[in-house]
Amino acid sequence: MNAYDALAQSYDALTYDVPYPAILHFWETILHERRKHPKKVLDLACGTGSFSVLLAKRGYRVTAADRSEQMLTEAAAKASALSDPPQFILQPMQKLRLPQPADWIVSCLDGFNYVNLTDCKKAFARCYASLAPGGIFTFDISSEWKLRAMDGQVWLDETDDVYCVWRTDFDEKKRCCRFGVDLFYREGDVWRREFEEHTQYAHSVSELRAALKAAGFRKIQTFSDLTENRPSAKTQRVFFAAEKE
Repeated sequence: MNAYDALAQSYDALTYDVPYPAILHFWETILHERRKHPKKVLDLACGTGSFSVLLAKRGYRVTAADRSEQMLTEAAAKASALSDPPQFILQPMQKLRLPQPADWIVSCLDGFNYVNLTDCKKAFARCYASLAPGGIFTFDISSEWKLRAMDGQVWLDETDDVYCVWRTDFDEKKRCCRFGVDLFYREGDVWRREFEEHTQYAHSVSELRAALKAAGFRKIQTFSDLTENRPSAKTQRVFFAAEKE
């Protein structure tokens, strides 16, 4: 089973505390500082579309892409009541192709952790090709430190209808963290069990900066944990911004 196939229906309930408004406020602050005024936005690796919907409500013209059909189904249902909903497309980031260039490409949370460095380079090249001149590309990742610190951890998420157990193991040789996910969810009077395995790659700031530069991006900045501080040794989430000249 692919990552998020089983979790798609339960994802929003289990990630209720993700601060999407704060993430949008942070990026709009960076856009303002760079004197960027995007209209057409691509939400890359959009998942269930929570950020896509937020962007649409802010007045952006939104296209949203993800590789999971199940996640996009949830996203489309969530956006159905909007007067100008996002256009959802089924595409992996390393094969991204848009009918029209975007002014801003944004990816929230761990989208680029889910692909190895080779595929990151392919995705960066596709993002560069999919931006209009002067366009901006922003994304964030879980840091190397954060993923290594997860080694051997077990944690639980639960609601009245969902019980989820995550078990993690960090492979130092391959620089990746594997998540075994046992998902139990209620169907009427019975509970059903599904299992998924997720793999996230630990990318260093330096190698992603180099990959962005190789793809053609300039004015590359990195930030720490929703602040404008530079990343430190124990930054949990690294934010990147880069421009197409």
